[in-house]
Amino acid sequence: MSSNVIALNTTEPILTAITGGIGSGKSVVSRLLRILGYPVYDCDSRAKALMDVDETIKQHIICHIDSEAVGKDGTIDRRRLAATVFADAEKLALLNATVHASVKIDIMCWAKKCKCRHAFVETAILFQSGLNEIVTDEWRVDAPLEIRIERVMKRNSLSRAEVELRIAAQDYTLTPGTRIPPLREIINDGSQPLLPQIQQLLAFYTL
Repeated sequence: MSSNVIALNTTEPILTAITGGIGSGKSVVSRLLRILGYPVYDCDSRAKALMDVDETIKQHIICHIDSEAVGKDGTIDRRRLAATVFADAEKLALLNATVHASVKIDIMCWAKKCKCRHAFVETAILFQSGLNEIVTDEWRVDAPLEIRIERVMKRNSLSRAEVELRIAAQDYTLTPGTRIPPLREIINDGSQPLLPQIQQLLAFYTL
């Protein structure tokens, strides 16, 4: 067997991380994988769902990040919260530490229930979240910076400055000893079809 092939011979599914900076097209890759029949855990949407119901997270936001970001009815003002944390690296780290702990537990519970032998986890912050410790490998989706900025400005109705702040906030320097999963790349620049790239990567896995 080639050293590039990963054998799916465990009782729990192999977890592959789908990563890439904001606007790279991770969600498009995830959508194609779902169409092909693979389960995909969306860290962003699940984190938002967990934040909506987890009172510990809400209290952490009120006490340590922005007391006005959570309304009296418990609703999180996401636009205000984003503006706060993406302008303050320390507050972003505080928020991430709390939310990521809940997400990591949620992923492990989800993986145990998966019927498929190969599942995927979509995340923009693989190492910051500590998910590098539980995935087998990484599929990194990439696109030119200007394309990414334009995509996010259009999709999220954000200014260029707001998008650039979010991109900068995703920068991360690995510390010595960090586990780095094997990396495979997908180019999503609008000219190279995604499906053939995905199918080629799936060929690295065998039952």
